[in-house]
Amino acid sequence: MSFLNEMLPETAEAFGQLRNSIFKDSFLDIKTKELIAVASSVLMRCQYCVDVHSQRAVEAGATKEEIAEAISVAMFVAAGSQIGWTNIYGENIYDKIFEKDKDEEKCCCCCED
Repeated sequence: MSFLNEMLPETAEAFGQLRNSIFKDSFLDIKTKELIAVASSVLMRCQYCVDVHSQRAVEAGATKEEIAEAISVAMFVAAGSQIGWTNIYGENIYDKIFEKDKDEEKCCCCCED
């Protein structure tokens, strides 16, 4: 964040305050928050974030198994999102695509009775 610190110090400070307001014991403990951050970092594909939050999770008491499980949750959400995105507004996009193809296959000139 040195670039941001240099160019926009107020913004960098606000980001630090945001981090400090979130990563403290509250309704969720620090370990749980860091495990959520690991999973979120995987989904955001931020290797730096994965490294930092994994180290912080370990410092907060997380095991390798807990980190692996947090990553597996992210993996599940990512996989599920690839299935679910085709259902737009309760209608499967492929049903619409193939229905369109079906309509185009109909001949409207000489083949119909």
